[in-house]
Amino acid sequence: MSAAGARIGVITFPGSLDDGDARRAVRRAGASDVALWHGDADLHGVDAVIVPGGFSYGDYLRCGAIAKFAPVMTEVVRAADRGMPVLGVCNGFQVLCEAGLLPGVLTRNSGLHYVCRDQWLRVENNTSTWTTRYEAGADLLVPIKHGEGRYVAEEPVLDRLEGEGRVLFRYVEDNPNGSRRDIAGITDERGRVAGLMPHPEHAIDPLTGPTDDGLGMFLSALDSLVAA
Repeated sequence: MSAAGARIGVITFPGSLDDGDARRAVRRAGASDVALWHGDADLHGVDAVIVPGGFSYGDYLRCGAIAKFAPVMTEVVRAADRGMPVLGVCNGFQVLCEAGLLPGVLTRNSGLHYVCRDQWLRVENNTSTWTTRYEAGADLLVPIKHGEGRYVAEEPVLDRLEGEGRVLFRYVEDNPNGSRRDIAGITDERGRVAGLMPHPEHAIDPLTGPTDDGLGMFLSALDSLVAA
């Protein structure tokens, strides 16, 4: 497969905010972006899926709790089980946790305030589908914007994530939301489904973001698809 032939779908839910930015990031990386609608039980033959940030279904009940029942998510779960790369960003991370594709849950920030700023992250795992373009231990500057980004899981789950190297990113310098063990992003056992609260799609060009540090996630996925 050529880079231009890789098709990465981006879901739009009612209340999605960053779907357009995610599609732009896909194009910036050199792949073709495909719009996916929440009400369609069809992934239209894409090679990977991004569940973007925003406020799906108004964040009613709990962030991501309604979105997990969308027809498109049934297909995402099936595709992920077959090994398709899936990335959840911010609200998308919440949706993936609610859908059972990733462990744990995202809760109210410890300070009970919405946080919007640029945030330093450290790359903990550079072997996943979404992080191979980074060096382990590299520091990245990426925007965050969320009110319910505190990652929480039971101690045995956290120990397993740490022991299996499934923590992708960790907050450095300070923890903006009280996430357990400073966790900013994680992956599944195969390293193909990933979720993080920071927004890599807002850091793909230093002209419009603080850096282009986030572009590596989309380039990493594209590398994986081309090599497959």
